Amino acid sequence: MSVPKRRARTSPVLALLIAGVFAASTEWIACSHVSDVDGEPKLVEWKGLAMGGNLQLTAWTTDEPRTRSAFQMVAREFDRLDALMSVWRNNSDIERLNAAAGVRPIAVSAEVREVLLDARQISEWTGGKFDVTFGVLAGLWKFDHDQDNRVPDLREVHARLPLIDYSAVEVDQQAGTAFLKRTGMRVHLGGIGKGYAIDRAVAILRQAGLRDFMVQAGGDLYVSGQRGDRPWRVGIRDPRGPEDRSFAALDLSDATFSTSGDYERAFVLDGRRYHHILDPDLGEPARGCRSVTIVTDRAVIADGLSTGVFVLGPITGMELIERLPNVEGVIVSSENEVLISSGLRDRLIRIADPTPN
Repeated sequence: MSVPKRRARTSPVLALLIAGVFAASTEWIACSHVSDVDGEPKLVEWKGLAMGGNLQLTAWTTDEPRTRSAFQMVAREFDRLDALMSVWRNNSDIERLNAAAGVRPIAVSAEVREVLLDARQISEWTGGKFDVTFGVLAGLWKFDHDQDNRVPDLREVHARLPLIDYSAVEVDQQAGTAFLKRTGMRVHLGGIGKGYAIDRAVAILRQAGLRDFMVQAGGDLYVSGQRGDRPWRVGIRDPRGPEDRSFAALDLSDATFSTSGDYERAFVLDGRRYHHILDPDLGEPARGCRSVTIVTDRAVIADGLSTGVFVLGPITGMELIERLPNVEGVIVSSENEVLISSGLRDRLIRIADPTPN
């Protein structure tokens, strides 16, 4: 595995899950907490569904109409990217790419090519423990809206493992194409697509002139500037506690993070927990961690890296975090041990120990 040497940081970069959980909605909801003094900043918040999960946009702003317009642009961008990257849409770039596996290169959008190249970089950092070609297992393990709480026949799982190989994904930027070298391969961007969409959302909001805002899509988050007169206060969810319980917190601004955990899209059968984060070498749920939170300067990298580190396990995963430039992280191991990267140790506020069971 090729990993760049760790460089000195110009500023600490921090990773944490926003405290509080909002209710899912089938429609966009706009709400604002209006200041009593005209022209003073107010908090404007939108909530909805995007890419199969919750999306929340929040801004501290003096221009509510402009903010609402920017939020609508973000909503449309999430939908546009989902139409390109979803495995649930027959005409998406990804489904057309999968259908042509082993046959021919397919013209795909610049956005999909960029995500595939970012995915390759993360795969190289993690020695293949993050691999978007795990999609070949999706029809056996069912953890999306088709979750059936069943363990598949592991003989069928293992028979498909040779088709998981990130190095067999070719991207030709000049031709504008991508190609899966072997028949039967399938790409699934569920572990990286939301991060890319958040990066696009941040660009849209900043282009609209917003400075103080938050974008959260599921376990992926970016916070910019401040919430009023203070940084955004965020927390890391207790993996075995209630949804709204954090075991650590931090005041944070201008940072992105992703949390991968074994408590989302999971079930317990015969006393064993099964979840959606699969080890591509084994074809089964990874066992070494309960949650991994990663922060870096791009949400797409944080999204994929949190999955890769989760599969690597707490020791090897933290070693990787410490080697990568501008990356920090917090890991809760399967033994409930909390590992904190060097750049977070003096800033993380421990509220309580994570729930043991």
